[in-house]
Amino acid sequence: MKTDLINLSIIQKALENIAEEMGVVLRRASFSANCKERLDFSCAIFNSSGELVAQAEHIPVHLGAMFSTMETVLAHYRIDDFKPGDIVILNSPYNPTGGTHLPDISFILPVFINKKLSFFVTNRAHHSDVGGSTPGSMPGTSTEIYQEGLIIPPVRLYSNGIENREILSLILANVRVKEERLGDFRAQRAALLRGDERLKELALEYGREVLLESINQLMELSEQSFSEHLQKFPKEELNYTDFLDSNGVTDSPVKIQVEIKFIGNKIIVSFEGTDKQQIGNVNCPKSVVYSCVYYVFRVLTDPSIMTNAGLFRNISIEIPKGSLLDPKTPAAVSSGNVETSQRIVDVLLGALAQAFPEIPAASQGTMNNISLGSTRGTQPFTYYETLGGGTGAGKSYNGTSAIHSHMTNTLNTPIEAFELIYPFRVIKYAIRKNSGGHGVNRGGDGIVKEIECLGDTTVSIQSERRIFSPYGLYKGQSGKSGVNSVRKKNGELLTLPGRTIVELSSGDILIIKTPGGGGYGRKE
Repeated sequence: MKTDLINLSIIQKALENIAEEMGVVLRRASFSANCKERLDFSCAIFNSSGELVAQAEHIPVHLGAMFSTMETVLAHYRIDDFKPGDIVILNSPYNPTGGTHLPDISFILPVFINKKLSFFVTNRAHHSDVGGSTPGSMPGTSTEIYQEGLIIPPVRLYSNGIENREILSLILANVRVKEERLGDFRAQRAALLRGDERLKELALEYGREVLLESINQLMELSEQSFSEHLQKFPKEELNYTDFLDSNGVTDSPVKIQVEIKFIGNKIIVSFEGTDKQQIGNVNCPKSVVYSCVYYVFRVLTDPSIMTNAGLFRNISIEIPKGSLLDPKTPAAVSSGNVETSQRIVDVLLGALAQAFPEIPAASQGTMNNISLGSTRGTQPFTYYETLGGGTGAGKSYNGTSAIHSHMTNTLNTPIEAFELIYPFRVIKYAIRKNSGGHGVNRGGDGIVKEIECLGDTTVSIQSERRIFSPYGLYKGQSGKSGVNSVRKKNGELLTLPGRTIVELSSGDILIIKTPGGGGYGRKE
């Protein structure tokens, strides 16, 4: 028996609210500033086949990649292997495609209703250190994944609700701030337990079979709605090419190329022509590419269409093996998740803008990743943050200034919290005036942030759009490129590359100027 549309809507909203509530629990229980302040985590619900049921409005680059995480876990374990209270964790991007980069650790818990496996609740949190060559586990110049941290294949951290202390000890022995990692792990588990509890309550209200059948209907509705929406898309092929500033080691730019075809009720997205796997850390796991494609077509469709597996069934993605977007182990990938992902979005939107004038110009195109840390003092610390910038202007509006965009959806860490916990002083945190591109409508402005070190600190930066500026559209001007620099305590100003590792001393000031968004239309 089919569920009526009113109850379907109620069930869908209930599922989405469960995912959101999981996020609230994770934030409140977490230890790190990265989870508690910046909300660098995501939560979702999958069915027993690994299909997305519902997600919270968290981090786009996490959420799309969780499809691959579930695929990996279900390939690694038999369905009969799962027991109530089990929690599987992983971060490996090569197993085969489950992870994004090593700081992103996923937790997966099976949900049993009437003693039958019915759902998986999942979350993924960015941990501000998972070992590796530099504090923060985001080395700017890494050339192999082993430099980027501890690799975790799918393993049970909990079996029947009992913590596996040996695996936990192994993980904690490889990180710099053990208490913080342990606190965030426990927060991730607490969030899953809340999701488990709420799904059982929902099943009790509607009945397990009705709930599962309703979810299948919801997926079919999303698939149908997306197919209908595709009829508005043009039938010609759309192409676009853009570049990363460098491969992370040399100054050679790296090409990303896309071709989009619309055939019947299908979209085929091909990245043929993209450069091969690189020596630096710009390589991007396939799971991240999926995230980018799903994100772009999600934001182009009717927001009333429900986000679940059905929405993406008509999208086919073709990625050349051994390329930048499907690298082979042991390629470094830490920047692929945070920087290459942003350029993939720019390329996709650049192609689609040829057919849809409502698409805006390029946003800042980078997450401006900064990792700070030290193990030399009496109190070891690691800290990670990303910085906002300008968004691109559109046909009828200016871009927004000083905000995260596209594949990131985090907040900033409040200055008060940052200075209270870590040995730094924020000298300046302001909008970078006139950094947005000119046009009929102007791109949003970037940010200027100046951080004074109050002790010895290892700084690792991963950033983009320091050479290739965010593009404008319809003869609008590009946004200003970003700039990284250090003002030494003797007054000397040193310009830093987009990806780097630098040792700073007390009194040195790190200065990050983030890019502005592109302008839209030529202003006479």
